[in-house]
Amino acid sequence: MEASRPLDALNKARNKKVIVELKNNKQFVGTLISFDIHINTVLDDAEERIDGEVKRKLGTIFIRGDTITIINTV
Repeated sequence: MEASRPLDALNKARNKKVIVELKNNKQFVGTLISFDIHINTVLDDAEERIDGEVKRKLGTIFIRGDTITIINTV
């Protein structure tokens, strides 16, 4: 199935491990649980990474969609 819309691509990434990059250059890696039309995102088993190095394990987190620049599957 080809992802024809951005939300289709995100839907394909659901329950997969993703990297989320924010406008402030922070990176979070975790399992994409859910998202909405604003790209507000919930990650499970999330960890914060700085320069590729794990800084904190955070568990389940909510990220505001307007702070996200990139979401990529791992």
